[in-house]
Amino acid sequence: MHQHATQPPRPVIGIGACLAGQEVRYNAQSKSPNSHVRALTEAFDVRPFCPEVGIGMGIPRPPIHLVGSDGGAVRALDVESHSRDYTEPLANYAHTVLARAPRLCGYILVKGSPSCGYDRVKRFADNGYSVASDTRGIFASALAAADPLLPLEDDGRLNDPGLRESFVSRVYTYHDWRALCDAGLGARALVDFYSRYKYLVMAHHVPSYKALGRMLADAGKRDIDLLAQEFIHTLMAALTERATQRSHSNVLFHLSGYLKRQLSNDERQRLKDLIDQYRVGELPLIVPVTLLKHHFANNPNPYIDQQVFMAPYPDHLRLRNHL
Repeated sequence: MHQHATQPPRPVIGIGACLAGQEVRYNAQSKSPNSHVRALTEAFDVRPFCPEVGIGMGIPRPPIHLVGSDGGAVRALDVESHSRDYTEPLANYAHTVLARAPRLCGYILVKGSPSCGYDRVKRFADNGYSVASDTRGIFASALAAADPLLPLEDDGRLNDPGLRESFVSRVYTYHDWRALCDAGLGARALVDFYSRYKYLVMAHHVPSYKALGRMLADAGKRDIDLLAQEFIHTLMAALTERATQRSHSNVLFHLSGYLKRQLSNDERQRLKDLIDQYRVGELPLIVPVTLLKHHFANNPNPYIDQQVFMAPYPDHLRLRNHL
């Protein structure tokens, strides 16, 4: 009997239930996700949650908003009377989500929501007047505090190609990290893990690339659990930094250096020209990366073959195809 290959598990991400098509908003409606959110939900194992429904608020229900003074505590109160305070239940629901989905590797929040907004959520004064758009939803803030490594974005911010690419990279990195922890942490495993991620980190934040190398120089002499926590927090923070055309080009030139003896002068020049065209915004990143993959397929290099930078997420997401 023919055996089908087992598909590797997809990263698990949470998402606002309204973005998943559930009619759970205060007005008993859903929220149409943009095309980028729809594409991502097809690539991951998605778990929908609605904090407001999760804490027992009805559908439909009176709306809430965030109330607080500059620099003071922000509370989630009912809009009409400010007499009902949902702050603590919404914050506590973050722990419920992490308990129900312990393998969570990312979360797509809901733009502008007083519970699920990533940032720039409206803040109101006690008199009900809007004073600023400068805070984060209560549930979103608690989720970030409960798991500081968890990649978070909202449906609005995911329209930005750079933020979208960073989010997906971090989701797959966290998924990879969880698999490493399941297999068992050790000094050699940690060094090998970073060896695969070096060029991806370099593309996002060179100071972290250098710091992580120094951190692991004496990995065998440090408490592995403490080292692992310092390492993964530094790595994930580095990947939140926006990669630029210049930083990506720097990595591409580093990688092309491994081919200098294998390529002809014409091939080297063609590769350099494509990288330069990408650097000035004339070509998408996928073009020089594809040529590099072609050359390394013809000239295998075990070290480059393992580099996450070459394929940090599935190609069908097309995150490197934009100018």
